[in-house]
Amino acid sequence: MTANAAELREIVDGLSGEVKKISPKYFYDQRGSQLFDEITRLPEYYLTATELGIMRDNMDEICALVGERASLIEFGSGSSLKTRLLLDHLPALAAYVPVDISGDYLHACAAQIRDEYPHVDVLPVVADFTQHFQLPSPAITPVRNIAYFPGSTIGNFEHDAALELLRVMHHEAGENGALLIGVDLQKDPKLIERAYNDSAGVTAEFNLNMLQHLNRDYGANFDVTEFAHSANYDQDNGRVVIELVSQVEQTFAIGNTEFNLANGEAILTEYSHKYTIEGFADMVEQVGFSVAKIWTDTQCMFSVQYCVRA
Repeated sequence: MTANAAELREIVDGLSGEVKKISPKYFYDQRGSQLFDEITRLPEYYLTATELGIMRDNMDEICALVGERASLIEFGSGSSLKTRLLLDHLPALAAYVPVDISGDYLHACAAQIRDEYPHVDVLPVVADFTQHFQLPSPAITPVRNIAYFPGSTIGNFEHDAALELLRVMHHEAGENGALLIGVDLQKDPKLIERAYNDSAGVTAEFNLNMLQHLNRDYGANFDVTEFAHSANYDQDNGRVVIELVSQVEQTFAIGNTEFNLANGEAILTEYSHKYTIEGFADMVEQVGFSVAKIWTDTQCMFSVQYCVRA
């Protein structure tokens, strides 16, 4: 089965369940990646600014833990905004390995990094980072691999899928490796909900763009105008539920499979889980990491965590 055929089967299977859903990885065509970069600069989206502040305040300690001649492997690299901050303070990296499913966007961003940091061996990998992938061989043999996963993207995965991803990171980190990860924390639900319902409507456009991506690349025929963005915080489960809600009774197809949607029926596109410090520590311990260091902002809204192989 080709990669595209496997993805089509995954999409059809997700839409065939009792709860219709599409994996959030299908947000990230080139337009989706650009829109997400816009989201990170919105005033309501506290996550990026808070994480950057934590990193700036603790950069010396972070860099000391990463050390010299490390290979920095960024999962879902996007525009590498936070990585630039690291690269500014890590002049002796063995390599920077951005990994992303959106190939054109990844290579464009990698080219910019090469121009800005000519001393760094930049080795992009186009891959679905939720599965094991082949690491490139840097010109300088790394002392250790650091899996880097900023932005609290780990929260987009349901518990079992998050564990599987952490197992991939544990494998790619290898012996003597570590994980540097952004983890959003539980807090005032109103603050959380505002971050996913911005006044400019960029998050809504990002959500709806998933359907345009499926129409273009996977043979779907969604009428995007008949869907609306929805994002609500489920406090009992500690997660934002992000959906596309049908505004009419409708039928759509993907590949050779047809689906019916009732008026008001939703397609789940993403969860964004918010963790407690103790809950996240328990999760990483299940896959063989242990939390060695945690940095937070003064209000404990967000955390950056350094996890080592136990």
